[in-house]
Amino acid sequence: MEGGANEVRYKIAEILLKRMHEDKLLTEEEWEKIRVLNVKTFSPELAKVYL
Repeated sequence: MEGGANEVRYKIAEILLKRMHEDKLLTEEEWEKIRVLNVKTFSPELAKVYL
């Protein structure tokens, strides 16, 4: 069950991150760094697909 919860948390974080990037609150470099950190933090089961 924990894996599924991490997957949901990861997807929510990615949606918010994408929106911040689209609104020009993050540079391209910041966006990429945070995406990598999100995979490490949430350990989604499909991490290989996301990056």
